Amino acid sequence: MIRKLALLSLLPLMALLNGCKLVVLSPSGDIASQESHLLIVATALMLIIIVPVILLTIFFVWRYRASNEKATYAPEWNHSTGLELVIWGAPLLIIIALGLITWITTHTLDPYRSLDRISAQQPLPADVKPLTVEVVALDWKWLFIYPDLGIATVNELAAPVNVPIRFKITASNVMNSFYIPALAGQIYAMPSMQTKLHAVINEPGQYEGFSANYSGAGFSHMRFKFLGMSQQDFDRWVQAGKAHKNELTREAYLTLEKPSIKDPVQFYGSVTPELFSAVINRCVDSKDMCKSQMAAIDAKGGLGLGGIDALASKPSPYASLFDGSALKKQVVVSQLCTAKEPVLRE
Repeated sequence: MIRKLALLSLLPLMALLNGCKLVVLSPSGDIASQESHLLIVATALMLIIIVPVILLTIFFVWRYRASNEKATYAPEWNHSTGLELVIWGAPLLIIIALGLITWITTHTLDPYRSLDRISAQQPLPADVKPLTVEVVALDWKWLFIYPDLGIATVNELAAPVNVPIRFKITASNVMNSFYIPALAGQIYAMPSMQTKLHAVINEPGQYEGFSANYSGAGFSHMRFKFLGMSQQDFDRWVQAGKAHKNELTREAYLTLEKPSIKDPVQFYGSVTPELFSAVINRCVDSKDMCKSQMAAIDAKGGLGLGGIDALASKPSPYASLFDGSALKKQVVVSQLCTAKEPVLRE
């Protein structure tokens, strides 16, 4: 009776589990599918050891209980070559198999590695062009820039089915983790750095994306929609985005960058060129020096004699306060931020 009541008490829990979406084990993207297969294979290999150990533990407890006088009593027994081979040999073979599988898939599923197939049944066409998406993790929202299409979105990402996607990922100021379980594994978004992810979605639908790395007060709402579309639907989505009059200029980005929570989906019909590069180099504000240019100065010897060519001089605004001629000139770094638009930096 007690056992029946215990089983009945588990029914509500089983009902709740029935509504779970096991997207990690049943994804819609080829990369995530391969990762799911790896997870299942690794678990099955480990269960080859775990399940017999559990069953044998139960068997030994029952077989050699104190009340079972029929069980063999051998207090002097201490060694069995066959049993030792099984105890040590089986786990060793499992570890070797896991190591080999992990080594192969680590290289095959490297997020920086370009795709060589669309799915297990469809190789990558030679003339296919990947869709490039530049991803910026903000506080607490996601910005997606399509540099080849000239549009940008906030908290909504779309891609055509069976078209390779090349993500370039960074963050504004706090480390995050870009993750779409149905598409591929998570990849970190870090300020002043660019990470990459290559993936493809094989089935149309609406999928969930979010940050898998805690990043502050608005972290729990840092989610977005990922839309897998047919090529025709994706073209219409792009045209609808271009119809918006919002422009993602540097000034607009600085406003968008400010922390906010539960931001609605936004579209920008045009994007300032090289904005993503400026975000990585932390010089969206024209008053800031780009980190790449700081590195270039350091490569020439810093501010010593080796880097003197990167400097220029101009009259100091405080020259009238000093009599010494050396103080009437101010040394500045010249032609920074972009090569197309040289700007004199203080």
